[in-house]
Formats: sequence, C-alpha cells, structure tokens
Amino acid sequence: MDAVAQIAAYESDALAALAAAASADDLEAVRIKFLGKKQGRLKDLQTLIGKVPADERPAIGKRFNEVKDRVTAACEVRQSELLKPRQSAGAIDVTLPGLPLRLGGVHPLTQTIQEFRDVMARLGFSVADGPEVEDEWHNFEALNIPADHPARDPLENFYVAAAEALAGGPRLLRSQTSTVQIRVMERTRPPVRIVSLGRVYRPDAIDATHSCMFHQMEGLMVDRGVTMAHLKTVLRQFATAYLGDSVEIRFRPSFFPFTEPSVEFDMRWRDRWLEVGGAGMVDPNVLGAVGYDPEVYTGFAFGLGIERFCMQRYGVTDIRNFYESDVRFLRQFA
Repeated sequence: MDAVAQIAAYESDALAALAAAASADDLEAVRIKFLGKKQGRLKDLQTLIGKVPADERPAIGKRFNEVKDRVTAACEVRQSELLKPRQSAGAIDVTLPGLPLRLGGVHPLTQTIQEFRDVMARLGFSVADGPEVEDEWHNFEALNIPADHPARDPLENFYVAAAEALAGGPRLLRSQTSTVQIRVMERTRPPVRIVSLGRVYRPDAIDATHSCMFHQMEGLMVDRGVTMAHLKTVLRQFATAYLGDSVEIRFRPSFFPFTEPSVEFDMRWRDRWLEVGGAGMVDPNVLGAVGYDPEVYTGFAFGLGIERFCMQRYGVTDIRNFYESDVRFLRQFA
C-alpha cells in the first residue's frame, strides 16, 4: 500500500474510532493510538513519509498535515461531547448559564435603627446600650415606679424564673429602654446626651400596631437649664429628618412616673393619629435616685417606637409583617 492510501486508511480508521469512543478513557486510548507522538499510527506514517521519493514528499506531506489536523479537531470535538452530560427529559443542563443570584438585604428594622442612630448623632447624641434582662431597681424603682404601681404587676411583665434563681432576686425582660438612662446616669456626671436603641418586652395583645416584643429608642439629655422647649425641638427635628417635612406630629399631655410634666408624641398615620412614643422632663426623684442634684440639673427623656416610624416610612400597615420572615415582604427592602 502506497503512502497516499495509508494516509487515507489512517484518517478513516481514526475518525471511526473517535466516533465509537464511549467514555473519556476510551477517547484517551484512541488519542494515543492515532495521535501519540512517541508511538502509534501517526508515528508510523511520519516514518513512511520520510521514505517516499523527494519529488513526491511535499504533496504527500501536505496531505498528511491536513489529515492530522482533521483527526486532531475531531478528537477535540468528541472530547467536548463526552464532557457534556447526556440530557434526559426534565434533566438540568449544567452547561447552560446559571440564573443570577438574588442577594439578601438588611432587615427594614435594622435599617431604621441605623438611620435613627445617624439622625441622632447629627443632633449631638451618642449611643449607649444596656441589658435586656433587668432587675427591678433599674426597670422600676429608679424610674420612680413604686411597688404598688400597676406597671409592676407580674401579669404586665415577663419575669424570668431561671434568671431570678441565678441572680438571687427578681429578673424580668425590660419593659422599656429607660433602664439604660438609669445605668448611664449612675456612672456618668452631667452633661449627658445619649440614645439607646433595642428590644423591649410587654405582654400586649398582638394586632396590627402592637406586639409583645418591639424596638424602642430611648433619648436622654441632662444638663443645666434643659427645658421642655428643648425636648419638643429635638423630637420635631428628628421626625422631620427621618420622615420629611410633610410629617404631621403633635404633643398631648400625659402622665409617666419617671417624667414630669409628661407628653404623648403622636404622628398622623393613615388618616388618624397614632401614638409613637412618650416623653417629658425627667422627674426630680429619678435624678435624685442616681445622685444628680435636681436643684442644679434638669433633663428630658423620650421613648419612641421604632416599628411605628418604620411603618410610616415604608407604608407598612401591619407590624406583624416585620417578624413573619416572609421573603416576599422583605425583598422590597433589599
């Protein structure tokens, strides 16, 4: 058989063997047999071409290179086909581009808390924190709430039996972030200008605007000459900074054991007034309980419901949406 015939037979055999290769191992064996540089039929052809007459060698060499290139290309195609998984009905084609990942986002209440901190920082307030499991001194007594006050009824609070056993005295989940102002004043001399943001717990009936666990921002300012005008100015500036100039707010006379005088802070919400917090001038008894001289220092305090501000900001109509982990609801804040 002459060189041209052997080259043709090589091509025909190689292409047939490549097409019959059923696995990567089969394909590798075919590659070595037909394209191996040190052994196999390609090496034999190269040796044969070296023995043809000189005048025929260019044409036969060209033919050889063309066949080699076709066999090499066919080997690469077959390799791609074997790497691609065979598709069955309903199977996933892993070679197709993937769907874009949907990235998560910060929870709307966490976003609101961070914005509250930023706004109050611009108004000159620093951030303070305190424990969520409190003793009765910080949660009631230091806040001028006597033992017979209805707010201290065990049915109106979440007392923690395990914590009481370990601490040797009653412990409860704090019912307001006002506990933090006591802790700050116990270790800090005036002037004081702080906010505290965190969870509070009350056994309220759960509905569209109430929850047994919610978030509150406590604000406190104590110094010489602090007045109710300062309190109202801070609250107005805060509400405007967070909700815009169109926000409608009002102050109503009220009563809290730890402030005197006291006011309710309301906001216009869905064509009605909604209470969003309480505030007032720090009661002299509270100042005295932490060692401040009420004849020298005055101060104001306020507690705002973070959920209710967030509801107003984003048009949420039910506070329960924040806690149900419904991805359809949360995606709008991502």
